[in-house]
Amino acid sequence: MSMTAALRALSATKARHTVCVQKRTVFTKFAKELGRGLGRYAVRGTVACAAVGGAAYAADQAYQRFLRGTFSRYEQGREKLRSRWLEARDRARDGTNNLWGLFGSFQPQPINGTYYEESKPKMLKRGRQADSAGEDAEMADPNAVASTGKTSDGTLSDKETQGLRNKIKELSEQLARAHQERSKSQKEFVEMQNQYQRELEKKDQANRDMKRQLLLQKQDSSSVVQTDRRFSEEDKKRPLIDMYSELLDLLSEYDSGFDVQDHLPRVVVVGDQSAGKTSVLEMIAQARIFPRGGGEMMTRSPVMVTLSEGPHHIAQFKGSMKQYDLTSEAELELLRREIEQRMRASVAGGKTVSSDVISLSVRGPGLQRVVLVDLPGIISTVTSGMAADTRDSIAAMSRQYMNNPNAIILCIQDGAVDAERSMVTDLVRSMDPSGKRTIFVMTKVDLAEKSAVNPGRIKSIMEGKLFPMKALGYFAVVTGRGNVDDSIETIRQYEEQYFATSSFFRSGALKASQMSTRNLSFAVSRCFWQMVQDSVQQQADNFRAHRYNLETEWKNTFPRLRELDRNELFEKGKDEILDHLADLSRIQPHTWEANLVERLWKEMSTPVVEDIYLPAAQGTTASNFNTRADIRLRQWANKDLPLLSVQAGWEVLLGNFAAAVKPSDSKSQQADLFGSLKEEVIKQCRNEHVAIADAVDKLRVIQMNTLEDRAVTSAHQWDDAVKFMESTLTGQLKTAQERSRDMVGPTATERWLYWQSKSTEQSSRDATVQELRKLLESNKDHGESLAADELTTVRKNLETRSVSVQEPFINDTWKQMFREHFLQQALTNMQECKKAFYHRELATSQLHCDDVVLFWRIQRMLHITANALRQQIESSEARNLNRQVKNILDSLSHNPDMKRHLVTGRQVELAEELKRVRSIQEKLDSFISALQEEKRS
Repeated sequence: MSMTAALRALSATKARHTVCVQKRTVFTKFAKELGRGLGRYAVRGTVACAAVGGAAYAADQAYQRFLRGTFSRYEQGREKLRSRWLEARDRARDGTNNLWGLFGSFQPQPINGTYYEESKPKMLKRGRQADSAGEDAEMADPNAVASTGKTSDGTLSDKETQGLRNKIKELSEQLARAHQERSKSQKEFVEMQNQYQRELEKKDQANRDMKRQLLLQKQDSSSVVQTDRRFSEEDKKRPLIDMYSELLDLLSEYDSGFDVQDHLPRVVVVGDQSAGKTSVLEMIAQARIFPRGGGEMMTRSPVMVTLSEGPHHIAQFKGSMKQYDLTSEAELELLRREIEQRMRASVAGGKTVSSDVISLSVRGPGLQRVVLVDLPGIISTVTSGMAADTRDSIAAMSRQYMNNPNAIILCIQDGAVDAERSMVTDLVRSMDPSGKRTIFVMTKVDLAEKSAVNPGRIKSIMEGKLFPMKALGYFAVVTGRGNVDDSIETIRQYEEQYFATSSFFRSGALKASQMSTRNLSFAVSRCFWQMVQDSVQQQADNFRAHRYNLETEWKNTFPRLRELDRNELFEKGKDEILDHLADLSRIQPHTWEANLVERLWKEMSTPVVEDIYLPAAQGTTASNFNTRADIRLRQWANKDLPLLSVQAGWEVLLGNFAAAVKPSDSKSQQADLFGSLKEEVIKQCRNEHVAIADAVDKLRVIQMNTLEDRAVTSAHQWDDAVKFMESTLTGQLKTAQERSRDMVGPTATERWLYWQSKSTEQSSRDATVQELRKLLESNKDHGESLAADELTTVRKNLETRSVSVQEPFINDTWKQMFREHFLQQALTNMQECKKAFYHRELATSQLHCDDVVLFWRIQRMLHITANALRQQIESSEARNLNRQVKNILDSLSHNPDMKRHLVTGRQVELAEELKRVRSIQEKLDSFISALQEEKRS
């Protein structure tokens, strides 16, 4: 290739370079204008400073992009020209080396704030290399440089190289000044913001003092107001947040089936374990109220904290009258200990976390009105000492609270931990994909800066670009220096000092509106109350419709009854029971005694027949009968009879009381309401009754003296004794016959008609009875026991019939048969005694009717005892019962669980639900009115 072609290529390259220089000049002038404008716009605040700095930065980037494009084109043409310059290397080598030394090895670098300060020495060095290369070129061909300053081979002259160098130097200095102005503007903005913050705090403190004085004045004035104010007037003077917190408590206790309590707004604080959830909540509450731990799980159950304004900084548990002074460290320690004890009590039984809510209200000057729920931290691994379902339980609990469509989710992310290690963001994104009710909070930003986290990464997080999770707002907070003894004021000052000098803020990674816990609390409060206003009216409409449905059901089901709740119905049942108890005094004496005689004989018949009459009458003479009967009768009367009689009298009293409280047909609609209550009262009266020792002793004397009297003075008494004995023995005989039928099984007729069959034992009994009946037919006066030879005979006879039984089996069968046989004989002999009152010596019975005298003594004792018991009931036992019933009813009235168990039915359930729905609706309406009143004011 000829030298002319090489020169033409160099001329074309120079032309491109000239265009580059011209464009560079335009950008230089623009940068100068921007630099001069920095001073004017710096004092206009954050927005202007950021705009000017951004424009200068944009100019810097645009120039760098232009240089990259220009030198890219140089690189593409260099290889083409190199082959042509090989033929003219001897004459053009130095000139081309100067050009490549100046531009060929100049590579673009990443843009940052100190780029030109770092590249300036490199550019000067390459300029010096170009000067020395130019001098070598002139010495090699002195005539190549024309009077215009250009060499003959088309390379740049010293003048052009020096001009280009000066322009680059000038542009570098201007951009450096622009960066200096931007840094100065940022410092001025931080100082202005700190000054504004201090002034705002002064005004806020003054506002708190004024509000405190105003609240104290209201409290003083309200103490002299009459106590019979209406509910709505009281609510108007209550803080909105207290009214709202009461609504949440009412709805959490209400169980109507459609779970409206989960549809009212609250702020749900979720995050990974040890991410700083509790610390954020403490900063918002302005008090360190929660237990502290070194990395272990401290929040074991949901804690609902209701924040509101008040003259004093205090905390109080729901349902407790004790108030904790949050300005006292000793009171704070007691509060933290109480919260920890309640949490540990809720997780008893091997659980690690619990769903039991701990409700706490915090009042203080300047607190934002909001309801927050702190949940246990999300964990990735179940460690030793935890329940196996801890991780799933925490995740399920968090989903349950976040599933509320009106819940504001406060997503806490540890800034000192890699974002990829966090689990809470995916959980929050699954519950709120659009981010319409999520606020993202990055904690421990100071530790992130100390760990040299890339500011660009922090900026991506705070702009919502790093996570797929979306949010309403993004905030960065500092909740302490790691010292658990630091106060809230110390932490707040540290947070303010950190953000004032933070490199994240100076680099633009954080915006002023995204920093500090104060800005976070304002944003949470605004979002919370906006959501409250949007949702509470809908809930009021739902309750209004539900109330209408319940009232319609009541009118259709119980049209003539008043709407009485469980407490009112209990009081009504209580009054009804006491009224019936008073009716006992109207019972006539003869009715009392008839009931007492019936009850006494029911209790005495078995011991009289089994322990006295039968042992004395079987196989004995008249003289022996009286002796044996007297001995047994005296022992029984001295030991068991008095107490048995007193208990029977108490049972008669309770029986009459139970009959009195039994509902009549006219009140059958409410029979089921008080039936369980009346049964419980009677049951407790029976269990708690204690016999009066003095009454037992007195009754013993009366009964012993009565039983000693053997004289039957009239035929009427004799006839009554005979009838009494006959009815007694007839009843005993009937019972014995029924036992015998059960013992031998169904008869042939029953087996044929009813398809019944005998068991093996019944067949053996039947065969034994047939053999024993032969003995009784042969000797009707047989004794109560079988002789040994008789047992052997019966057993041998049974063996011939292929029935194998033992002697105890035969004796047991004989005992039952002999009892039945004896009772039949006694009834037969009693027929002779009916007319033997005047001529007892004519009686042919073995006992000479002495058994009739025994029954007359017992019958007379029954009537005397009944009379004594009736007098005792009227004098003392009725009053004791009255007092006992009142005590039982008073005890039940203070036991809500027992009232729910005893007073049941659709009537009471519907009335209870109506009462709760009306109460909640009234609360909602009052709250809506207070909201509208505050909005108007």
